[in-house]
Amino acid sequence: MARITFSCLPASWYCSVSLLSLGCAPRQRLLLLLFITCALLLMGTYQRQLWGPQRQPGSRVNKYLSSAESMEATDVLNPALNYGIVVDCGSSGSRVFVYYWPPHNGNPHTLLDVRQMRGHDRKPVVKKIKPGISTLANTPTQASDYLHPLLSFAAAHVPKTKHKETPLYILCTAGMRLLPESQQADILEDLVADVPLEFDFLFSRSHAEVISGKQEGVYAWIGINFVLGRFEHADDEEATVEVTTGSQNQQPISRRRTVGIMDMGGASLQIAYEVPSAITFSSPQQEEASKSVLAEFNLGCDVEHTQHVYRVYVTTFLGFGGNMARQRYEDRLVNDTLAKNRFLTTQTGLSEDKPYLDPCLPVSLSETVSRDNHTLYLRGQGDWTQCQEAVRPFLGLHNGTMSPGGIYQAPINFSNSEFYGFSEFFYCTEDVLRLGGQYDSQKYSRAAMDYCATKWPILKQRLDNKLFSQQADISRLKYQCFKSAWMYEVLHSGFRFPTEYLSLKTAQLVYDKEVQWTLGAILFKTRFLPLRDLQQETLRQSHPSWLRSSFVYNHHLFSLCILVVVLAILLYILRLRRIHQREQRQAETLNLLWAEEGEALLP
Repeated sequence: MARITFSCLPASWYCSVSLLSLGCAPRQRLLLLLFITCALLLMGTYQRQLWGPQRQPGSRVNKYLSSAESMEATDVLNPALNYGIVVDCGSSGSRVFVYYWPPHNGNPHTLLDVRQMRGHDRKPVVKKIKPGISTLANTPTQASDYLHPLLSFAAAHVPKTKHKETPLYILCTAGMRLLPESQQADILEDLVADVPLEFDFLFSRSHAEVISGKQEGVYAWIGINFVLGRFEHADDEEATVEVTTGSQNQQPISRRRTVGIMDMGGASLQIAYEVPSAITFSSPQQEEASKSVLAEFNLGCDVEHTQHVYRVYVTTFLGFGGNMARQRYEDRLVNDTLAKNRFLTTQTGLSEDKPYLDPCLPVSLSETVSRDNHTLYLRGQGDWTQCQEAVRPFLGLHNGTMSPGGIYQAPINFSNSEFYGFSEFFYCTEDVLRLGGQYDSQKYSRAAMDYCATKWPILKQRLDNKLFSQQADISRLKYQCFKSAWMYEVLHSGFRFPTEYLSLKTAQLVYDKEVQWTLGAILFKTRFLPLRDLQQETLRQSHPSWLRSSFVYNHHLFSLCILVVVLAILLYILRLRRIHQREQRQAETLNLLWAEEGEALLP
């Protein structure tokens, strides 16, 4: 029969433990069972701490989803929280955003967990003022006074003890870009000189700047992907891409796939997406042209690590927004119709009796367009296919690119990519057609064609009966036919998305909140701050994993040895007690024998 002998006990204490029964005294048997149980528990604890809990497939929780849905007020009493402030100085007004983040976890491969601050009312800490800062072009010395309400608002929400270590960034966009550089410099100079006199925020000359459209697009891309959790390490079930960076002798790395973004406003169109693979240019001219639309940057805190190096294509197309595209289209209609009338001596479009039949307006809708004292009368024809053909020339396609100037477009791997479409991409699909979300070109084109072919009185009746979304109004109904065709052509003829592409989502919010480019800005601007926390963790991080594991092992081995010693002492005491009891029984037996012999010797 198999037997186990514990050699950690002295030789005189050996007792055999059978796999079927214990050959020791009852008390020894109980102690040995206790010894075996404690040893197994200690070893199990060691294994759990060494290897950690194993996550089951599908058990991952998206921390960005939970944080985005959190509506709790920020705990300003928590001294561990850090804060950051971004002022967005736009063309029509300026807004201040306050962000916060807990201490970095010490892993150089993870980013700061930046979140938007919420006040006691659980609303985001945001304040807006009008007009835009560019209106101070002739009075630049008033710039700091102009921003004073915003900065006072932020100062009231950030704990006073945190002001000196809270970075403040004042970033100006479209309105300031239109000013001459001298006027830009005067406004920024006033901010740099006067803001530190009234506020104790961490603010320097480099923290106030006019950012380019390219920078703004990159920040928007960073913000969206951060909220979606695309900068975290990929799990087995996540879609990944192979990435090559510009670093010398750098092997391709596999990481989570990021999303591209498209945003069509009223005046402009913007697109930004990662280009994970190295690009082969067809000519030196093309390579030179790409420099203005490609940005490569490192979001990580360590420039030596390439885990967070991203190469992003980003560009803005002025005049390609929905409203501006319609305006350009109407300008062309007026000019072409007047020229045609002069050449053919006709009166098309010059009166309500002979209107110009516009394929991009709903059937029977009457509309007028005025340009330079000329009025053109339009009547909706509602032909979506003809409207597509009419708007396509306004893309300015040139050698497969998006503009007459030949703006370079980086390749997109449509078999392994994902895009989000915002603003007009969402309005075109959702407000009237109610197809927002997952984009399907066939469903979209059929719905758009049916809408255009519907008579105008019927559409107005549907609006009155609230059959469209709450955002839909009479203007949306008028120009939905045109804008739906324009969006379709931009997507499929301009950016050359295949009609069978199913990885585009049109959205207004991400996890039920609007994501501002300022979130991406604070992430990029503070990317080196984790170095402060990493320095505190240098000793722990410098130890190899096996050394940390050996520490855990030695800790439990020490505990096991103490247990063995305690059990040995108990067994020794029991052994002495048994010896003492045996000696007592032997003495009693001898005494009894002597007594019996003594009685036998008595006469």
